Amino acid sequence: MLEIYNTLSRRKETFRPIEPGHVRMYVCGMTVYDYCHLGHARVMVVFDLVQRWLRVSGYRLTYVRNITDIDDKIIRRAVENGETIGALTERFIGFMDEDAARLGVQKPDHEPRATRYLPQMLSMIGTLEERGLAYRAAGGDVNFAVRKFPGYGRLSGKSVEDLRAGERVEVDATKQDPLDFVLWKHARDGEPAWPSDFGPGRPGWHIECSAMSCDLLGTHFDIHGGGADLQFPHHENEIAQSEGASGAAFVNVWMHNGFVRIDDEKMSKSLGNFFTIREVLGRYDAEVVRFFILRAHYRSPLNYSDQHLDDARQALSRLYTALRADSPGTSPVIDWQVPEAVAFRAALDDDFNTPVAIAALFDLAARVNRGESALVPTLAALGRLIGLLERDPDAFLQAGPAAHGMDEAAIAARIEARAEAKRARDFSRADALRDELKAAGVILEDSAAGTTWRRA
Repeated sequence: MLEIYNTLSRRKETFRPIEPGHVRMYVCGMTVYDYCHLGHARVMVVFDLVQRWLRVSGYRLTYVRNITDIDDKIIRRAVENGETIGALTERFIGFMDEDAARLGVQKPDHEPRATRYLPQMLSMIGTLEERGLAYRAAGGDVNFAVRKFPGYGRLSGKSVEDLRAGERVEVDATKQDPLDFVLWKHARDGEPAWPSDFGPGRPGWHIECSAMSCDLLGTHFDIHGGGADLQFPHHENEIAQSEGASGAAFVNVWMHNGFVRIDDEKMSKSLGNFFTIREVLGRYDAEVVRFFILRAHYRSPLNYSDQHLDDARQALSRLYTALRADSPGTSPVIDWQVPEAVAFRAALDDDFNTPVAIAALFDLAARVNRGESALVPTLAALGRLIGLLERDPDAFLQAGPAAHGMDEAAIAARIEARAEAKRARDFSRADALRDELKAAGVILEDSAAGTTWRRA
């Protein structure tokens, strides 16, 4: 049975979908005004892993990940660039899709954009006003009245009084209470606006996700995910407005992945330790980055450093080296009776415990390296279930820039020259060629089948 840690209950729970056999999952996606960063990469890869495993487990899945294509940051950036909001967001949606594809992230079933769900948002805001949970402020905004919603704060585990004393409370003299949050922003000069019964304006950020998720998945669905930074206030506010409008439960299981840290400090633009996915992929293979993310449990902090990425490259290389024992043309097929396959399944059924699942892959690789080549198809197939080990082993192991001016043709020539030296029993020459290649970052591996090479 699959167990998932539920942020709402603060414990692992046996997962049972509302509709037997069908899982409905919503994940907060990107605000598209700039390149995606490592935090976005973790959200994309983590919930790609979740959706893959739910499908492998036999569930029919409806997976929604939204796009925020209107908010204050988008408006400011478009003005700075002297371009339309549509041109800005379309460009960065394209960049986001490219980054996700390189990381092996499969497309969600639905990818709604906020600007296409204005009617649903306005309908929900109208319902909240009718129920006395929303009010029109003096400045023209429509706000949610937090104190009128019982149970506010249960996701973050704080009382209303605790939250009022918190750092993230927005100060606005037109609000009845500092904790109240905006549902509809009145039109300001020079900003985009849409007509509504509340006057021209645009939606607040929180209402977007409630409207899109409820429209595509229903007012009560199974899983809602996102980064830990969204737990408060975004997800707390989603619960309040969604349950306030429907009068019923909103989400059964809340999942939050941990923060990304840079050399043990939280990643932050203000600290100058901020990396985009493109910057990282300019230095490291995309599958190495995916492996690095999955190697940590999704709820744990993820500490990014060059050393950790280098270590991930070496570790993934060991798995690909084991795959070289496979016979050409063999199809990856899982033997679920193999103890390591049993451990792999049990790990992912235990709150998507990828570190333990990946450890099972290394156990399988060790058996392959001891001569049990019949296990290679199972190793390859298990890796592919989580978006790894999908390439030809040589293509991965030999990928990279030319080694000190030595391209693949030059490497092959030296390997052949070394073989000729060995046949002539000129072992000093053979050793010198091996050392030359090693100095250039090329490691030779001899076996009964011949000599192969990989990047150091």
